[in-house]
Amino acid sequence: MKLSVVIVSYNVRPFLTACLDSVQRALEGIESEVFVVDNCSTDDTVEVIAREYAWVHLIINKENLGFSKGNNLAIRQSKGEYVLLLNPDTVVAEETLRGVVAFMDEHPVAGAAGVRMHNEDGSVAPESRRAIPSPFVAARKMLGLTKTYYMSYLPWDRPTQIEVVSGAFFLLRRKAIDQVGLLDEDFFMYGEDIDLSYRLLKGGWQNWYLPFDIVHYKGQSTVKSDFRYVHVFYQAMLIFFRKHYSHLSFFFTVPVKMAIYFRASLALIDIIRKKLQL
Repeated sequence: MKLSVVIVSYNVRPFLTACLDSVQRALEGIESEVFVVDNCSTDDTVEVIAREYAWVHLIINKENLGFSKGNNLAIRQSKGEYVLLLNPDTVVAEETLRGVVAFMDEHPVAGAAGVRMHNEDGSVAPESRRAIPSPFVAARKMLGLTKTYYMSYLPWDRPTQIEVVSGAFFLLRRKAIDQVGLLDEDFFMYGEDIDLSYRLLKGGWQNWYLPFDIVHYKGQSTVKSDFRYVHVFYQAMLIFFRKHYSHLSFFFTVPVKMAIYFRASLALIDIIRKKLQL
């Protein structure tokens, strides 16, 4: 088996079926399998996938286990030489999967690869390439200086090594997963892609950006207008920082943690303001 595709979904059935249709076309000529992990959706996801997509391995959870646990369930059952973690709110170009797999076959030190993600309006998403949020990089990003974090100095039209592969399209070599481990289940959602990317680099693997295309309808798989989103997103940042940078000096850790709490507070204030305007 060459490629296993894993999609964790929650209440986004129209996006999921469009994603699966694109994946089916993109998998032509590749020995593959596709898993959909449903995290206890309340829409018609389970019924539609079971009825209309019999070629999909459907895993039905009785509760929302989050992104990391959901992916790990399918990864453990999968058999592919490569595993693609794919968001349900994406559409994959027909040549993308063949191109990425061919690149990985030719570069045995590549542990993971991401692609050129496009926003709904066609613009290129800067988060297609990211740097590890070290205290210095994280502090600059908190201040709005994002060039380093998004590695925007890199070209868009040729393969380049990067540090963080986006969880929206995260293609992994099985040997690399076996070495560094699965997604860290302390991350419910957000941050797990940064953590895994970092562990791959520390394990001696390379992470790559490849100029193959997908469209990412950002945020359709999550609700960003509630308090839970703010809590989960910024909690993930704190988990990553505690896990990988707790050894640093007090003078480094405290400012970064303060900045995280400050940005979380601003996000909550903005949510409250918008709700009051309704």
